[in-house]
Amino acid sequence: MGLTVAEIASALGTEAFGDTSLVVDRPSEPGDAGSRDLALAMSPAYGEALASSAAQAAIVWDGADWQALGLRAAITVPRARLAMAALTQAFDPAPAPTGIHPTAIIPASCTVGADPSIGAFVVLAEGVTIGDRCRIDAHVTIGPGSTLGHACWLNAGARVGRNCHFGDRVILQPNAVVGADGFSYVTRDLANEERAFLNMGREPLTPPADGKRHRIHSLGGVVLGDDVEIGANSCVDAGTIRATRVGRGTKMDNNVQVGHNCIIGEDCILCGQAAMAGSGVLGDRVVMGGRAGTKDHITVGNDVVMAAASGLYVSVKDGSFIMGQPAMDMPSYRAREKGLRRLPQMLRDIAALQKQVPKDGSSD
Repeated sequence: MGLTVAEIASALGTEAFGDTSLVVDRPSEPGDAGSRDLALAMSPAYGEALASSAAQAAIVWDGADWQALGLRAAITVPRARLAMAALTQAFDPAPAPTGIHPTAIIPASCTVGADPSIGAFVVLAEGVTIGDRCRIDAHVTIGPGSTLGHACWLNAGARVGRNCHFGDRVILQPNAVVGADGFSYVTRDLANEERAFLNMGREPLTPPADGKRHRIHSLGGVVLGDDVEIGANSCVDAGTIRATRVGRGTKMDNNVQVGHNCIIGEDCILCGQAAMAGSGVLGDRVVMGGRAGTKDHITVGNDVVMAAASGLYVSVKDGSFIMGQPAMDMPSYRAREKGLRRLPQMLRDIAALQKQVPKDGSSD
């Protein structure tokens, strides 16, 4: 079922012009828009494509002459990406509850809230509690003693370990894993990585007397706050003794790794392939760009932005913008890069000066 232009404007909290009763079926890029599509032309750069399309309604930029563009109705928005959030939600309503599929395995010790949607071959372990209006898609497994708040959505193939506790509206994308054991081992003698760090490369490494790795089990589980989203194939490992924690509103992209015992604040963004080593701490509103990584046992302050592929080995204070390998603040990084770019010319200048100096050391 389509939506009227007036309904869309109301969902976006903005103003509509023209024939607001016009019904559209779906949003579309301007170049592909048909007569029942809502063209998305939120920048003047899309004006030509919009004018040549069959679209009758569009979301346009502030100040656009929508009538000259051949439209019957238009919606204006002050911030395009914010409009996209409300628009895509309006055209992607939550499906009606489907109940519990007959192939799902749910022990009697489990508690399932009202209006569930539990798909085929879902397996709940003993003592699992699920809140109201949760959607658990096919082949999801949830470990013993774990709890989900209300309106959570676990996509197909997601895995939840034991003693994990989710707030409301948590989303796990397909094949996300929350609560697997952390990567934690110990040797009887100092392992090579420990000795390498202590010696800082001053001595060659030799085989330890006993290098067998002893596995440290993860007993702490994971706690996810309200409105957390974990991307496809991402992993949040369980804590060793205390829980790994992810704060309210934090979002993780695909292929993100969060090690055991990490503490992540609220409203953080971890982009694709970002990784936190164990026992790291992120403050609130931290952004980790794609492939950014942090060393274990360091603290990143509030409102820090890490550029893509940054490698952070020390703690950083609130409000920092860091980048590079090793990561440093933006002014220092730019100064270093400028120096590196000048280096070839400096070497040529030095070589030229050396040619002017007599090899025998005389002043003639």
